[in-house]
Amino acid sequence: MIVSRTPFRLSLGGGGTDLPAYYTRYGGLFVSGAVNRYMHIIVNDRFEPGIRVSYSQTEIVQSLDAIRHPIVRETLKYLDFRDRIEIVSLADVPAATGLGSSGSFSVGLLNALYAHKKVTRAPMEVAEEACHIAMVRLHEPSGKQDEYAASLGGIRSYEVDREGKVTPRELKVSPETLDELEHGIMMFYTGIKRNANDILGGQRDKVSSNQDGAVEKMHAIKSIGYESVKALESGDLRRFGELLDEHWKVKRGVTAAMTTEGIDHWYALARERGALGGKVVGAGGGGFLMLYCEEGRQAVRGALAKEGLVEMKFRFDFEGSKVIYNI
Repeated sequence: MIVSRTPFRLSLGGGGTDLPAYYTRYGGLFVSGAVNRYMHIIVNDRFEPGIRVSYSQTEIVQSLDAIRHPIVRETLKYLDFRDRIEIVSLADVPAATGLGSSGSFSVGLLNALYAHKKVTRAPMEVAEEACHIAMVRLHEPSGKQDEYAASLGGIRSYEVDREGKVTPRELKVSPETLDELEHGIMMFYTGIKRNANDILGGQRDKVSSNQDGAVEKMHAIKSIGYESVKALESGDLRRFGELLDEHWKVKRGVTAAMTTEGIDHWYALARERGALGGKVVGAGGGGFLMLYCEEGRQAVRGALAKEGLVEMKFRFDFEGSKVIYNI
């Protein structure tokens, strides 16, 4: 039995510039932090013939093509697994909530299956293979952020060149700044699940055609990402919070699906209570609302609790995806 553990991620800047529609023409830059909320993947030999896959549903099938879970099906094909295997996934956070669960699933599954084969792969290689499965084999309108952040862990900036090559850099964040950052970021679950591919597909189409000035907005988001790196490394977290607000104002103008009346109401409420800035994590439209506060944390917490939002506390993860049990 093999168990892999893979962190979820928070997008801290530059989100959306990791999509091919943008980076293949202009190059991308995103900033992500892995968090201690995890996807666990269990891989075990199956005694009986067939393949068993258990997630929110359970499938027992006799062929790869019969597997409904697209990531499992294509990953097993990619690694040439054919029969007598069981795969179980357990997640700390629901899917479709903006924390990169599909990327974490794919990276964790690859690591567990490679361990089953007794093959060692570097985190960068696993991340790129996970991107390949999503973007090439499954033709999803996704980017490179989730897989790289989940695989490498830590707080990093990632530059993507026009050919899609990703260059990560671990940010030089002091222990004091890290403590303040973990204390200042507040995460609230909106209770809204959404299909990220629908939102990302719309964003891709707008950027490709530069509808409503989408390309210029993505340029601005990338510039804010670079400024966020400087703010984090210099310890200027007030500026980091302000940049989150600038980023959100630009990002919500890229596509109408990015936000809802409810999200706008909660964000305005948090800002009134003292939040410097924030955004919906991931593609948008629901999931987790991330806020940064230096003052007024209790006021923000109380106001959003009355609205029915649930807070999720966390710390950053610096280990990335790993196999934690192999026997």
